[in-house]
Amino acid sequence: MDNAVKTPLEELNLTDRFLFAETMDEPEAYEAMVSILLENEIELLERAQTEKELRVSPELRAVRLDVVGMDKDGQVYFTEMQKTDTKNLEKRSRYYQAQLDVSLLEPGCSNFNDLNDSCMILVAPFDLFGYGLYRYTFVGQCKEIPGLTLRDGAMRIFINTHGTDRENFSREFLDFMEYINDTRDVVAGRSESLRLKLIHSKVEKIRRSEKCGVKYMQRWEEIAYARQDGHSAGYEEARREGILRDVTVVCKKLVKGKSEEQIADELEQEPEKVSRICCIAKKYAPVYNPDIIWQELVDGIK
Repeated sequence: MDNAVKTPLEELNLTDRFLFAETMDEPEAYEAMVSILLENEIELLERAQTEKELRVSPELRAVRLDVVGMDKDGQVYFTEMQKTDTKNLEKRSRYYQAQLDVSLLEPGCSNFNDLNDSCMILVAPFDLFGYGLYRYTFVGQCKEIPGLTLRDGAMRIFINTHGTDRENFSREFLDFMEYINDTRDVVAGRSESLRLKLIHSKVEKIRRSEKCGVKYMQRWEEIAYARQDGHSAGYEEARREGILRDVTVVCKKLVKGKSEEQIADELEQEPEKVSRICCIAKKYAPVYNPDIIWQELVDGIK
């Protein structure tokens, strides 16, 4: 592999997912960050979980949350660092919220009031909505009655680290916005925020850590190798998982006696794609084994 690491660990900013996740793995750092972003004193109960995967069902898309924590009142905070605008972040935040909500209630729970309040915070070095604000806060709002909000306990906040409405925020918040974009000693040094300095101390610990250095190099190598020849192992795995999900769903429809046309219509899939699966599946009727059908299908399209 002849590519070089473009950005050394010591030069990463908090906008870089690796440094963000490693830093926020420290409970004090995540508590400090959430407190700064919300301009409120937040006390987390336990260690935050970083890169937490939520998968409601093998047939549904999993999500991976950067950091998740809970305060003493049971409110859940999940935070994402998003360096690039993927043009789907509003819908993505909705899906993340749904996956998180499903994971918060125990099986068999009949009281939806037991659902924890939640606050999703997406931090980005760009303005998703174009109004120049540092912070956009969304809660359910009644269209017909201004001021009437839906008290479902869900809140989504989008942070734009390059906002312009400086007069609406504390000095600590503004210093942290600068620090996220430019995570250097000099930026942390000129701030009077003890919370920001605590976060920076964790950043410096990570940068000095030989273990983190090796982990960063390994992570980069995995990505670099995956990108070689334009066909990543990660992409191939995701593709194969996607095919297995399709096969599993189609088999369930076949068991119910649905035709190829009905299946394609109900799943909103291309008829040719459904037909390929059905053609193989019918050989194993009436006992449809998705794993066997999937393997034969994959072998046939290699």
